[in-house]
Amino acid sequence: MAEGQPHLSIQMSDSNTNGIPSRKQSSPDLAGRGGSILTFHNICYHVKMKTGFLCCQKTANKEVLRDVNGIMRPGLNAILGPTGSGKSSLLDILAARKDPHGLSGNILINGAPQPANFKCTSGYVVQDDVVMGTLTVRENLKFSAALRLPKSVKEQEKNERVNQIIKELGLSKVADSKVGTQFIRGVSGGERKRTNIGMELITDPAILFLDEPTTGLDASTANAVLLLLKRMAKQGKTIIFSIHQPRYSIFRLFDNLTLLAAGRVLYHGPAQHAIEYFQSIGYECEPYNNPADFFLDIINGDSTAVAMSKTDETNTEGTEERTEHDKTLAEKLAEEYCNSAYYRETKAVLQNISSGNKKKTKAVLRQITYANSFLHQLKWVSKRTFKNLVGNPQASIAQLCVTAFLGLVVGAIFFGLKEDSAGLQNRVGAMFFLTTNQCFSSISAIELFVVEKKIFTHEYISGYYRISAYFISKLMADLIPMRTIPSIIFSCIIYFMLGLKPTVEAFFTMMFTLMMVSYTATSMALAIAAGQSVVAVANLLMTITFVFMILFSGLLVNLTSIMSWLSWLKYFSIPRYGMTALQINELTGLNFCSSSNNTNLTSNDNYRQINQPWCTGDEYLKNQGIVASSWGLWQNHLALACMSVIFLTIAYLKLHFMKKFS
Repeated sequence: MAEGQPHLSIQMSDSNTNGIPSRKQSSPDLAGRGGSILTFHNICYHVKMKTGFLCCQKTANKEVLRDVNGIMRPGLNAILGPTGSGKSSLLDILAARKDPHGLSGNILINGAPQPANFKCTSGYVVQDDVVMGTLTVRENLKFSAALRLPKSVKEQEKNERVNQIIKELGLSKVADSKVGTQFIRGVSGGERKRTNIGMELITDPAILFLDEPTTGLDASTANAVLLLLKRMAKQGKTIIFSIHQPRYSIFRLFDNLTLLAAGRVLYHGPAQHAIEYFQSIGYECEPYNNPADFFLDIINGDSTAVAMSKTDETNTEGTEERTEHDKTLAEKLAEEYCNSAYYRETKAVLQNISSGNKKKTKAVLRQITYANSFLHQLKWVSKRTFKNLVGNPQASIAQLCVTAFLGLVVGAIFFGLKEDSAGLQNRVGAMFFLTTNQCFSSISAIELFVVEKKIFTHEYISGYYRISAYFISKLMADLIPMRTIPSIIFSCIIYFMLGLKPTVEAFFTMMFTLMMVSYTATSMALAIAAGQSVVAVANLLMTITFVFMILFSGLLVNLTSIMSWLSWLKYFSIPRYGMTALQINELTGLNFCSSSNNTNLTSNDNYRQINQPWCTGDEYLKNQGIVASSWGLWQNHLALACMSVIFLTIAYLKLHFMKKFS
């Protein structure tokens, strides 16, 4: 039976009698695999909602979907409905990307339960663009091919697959152009959306899901994207997508329509028969009216067609009663559909399919499978991360230039330190500034996980790479170039301009200390930022934390004078460990009361009484409660290393346990 007929009947006896085009044996292209038939049986979905404030909070179950049934065949299957109707939730459930808690019902693929790794084998194009803007269209597609196609597929075949998709999607002219970011001009919105689709077509999925594929596109571009999907559907793919309010030129491309309101199905069947169905229950579509607008007007009770309805459901009194009225109207429209021939025939087909499936599926967390090894994933994710770093000069070259400039400014301010009272004060002040600067410059690491959160979530769920491969690649790309190199540049400029202790050991000890401070502060930034969605929130948390750490760094207050019930906070201060190590490295063995520097004084004792209580760096360190020894120096480095490991572990665990379902 041809698609688009109202009578629903399919045979599910075996894979060769489903009416599904067989997989072609030729070179891979967009029509390489026939679509599958997806059926969903009695889908119900509830979520827990918290209401009230603090101690008065109450938890209530919100019904998102109720008793949703349907069949999605090869072709364009649209899920239409107003905001809050549950269309995105249904799409995510069908794609196995919704948290299974509160979910019941069965989803079958060609009459069999969904594979455990269904979300890795199917394609899913999210509403927001999840391609790396600093890479070209071809580089993004190659990244997907390298990680989602098995290693048994040769490199040449992967490149041919990428080239074929570029050609089929009409991206040949912009294949080597960067996708674009907020700082880099890139391809158009339609080309960006097609790139997103191409990333999912790499694996030649039998079923392709799209969440609001026309969002953010102008009418002409949106129409072009749907025409592309229509061509793919004609080649045998099962394409399922949610959409809000398409224009008529888009609506007429639909093969199957599922209309939702308040979590209930109001219509499920051939798209071109929907107007006829609503006419049969008393809703007349005006001439030249867009059917999609007509359906939404019916649901919202705003259409002139409602006034002609036999059910006379239009008498609303004021906006305060609108919500309750709409809910009642949606319920009655759902009841009308349940009494229709479309529903009865759909249920009959679903009953026939489910009777052949004796095994009941359970709503459990799905598995994620990977096509390649950890080392292969690490190689490609690191490669993309470094390309992104090089392609984003605002975060790489700019930081190096700022570091060099800041080093010159600080070097000029503290230039040529002498071994006198002012020299001691300036040395301590310079060390305080160095450690504080290293801490606050590490705040830029927040963006590593926050900015790419959507990309990471989508790619991880789709089976691109393991969390460990992504995490290690980010550390390699940030710690080495963005923390190590600036620390080296800063040390080389500052050390010689300030005229610090002229020994090789002291120079490299200072450089190593600044690196350790930067590593630890960056690790804390990653631990705070992991799982966050807003950069500003993570930035605020980091700033507040560093401010309290600076109070216990050892300059603003003498740590030996702090009350015992507060003194333990100094052990959590990153600047304290860095500043202590720098002071031990520089001040040990220095004399600030030499007669050559104080010719007007009769004796060192007079100098100490008039100017300061310390003549040597060792005395100053002792007054600050610092043990000036080799172990006293390196225990600070050990403490920073331990803190780095703890913070990185927290960051990894937060990524691992982060909610990855919508």
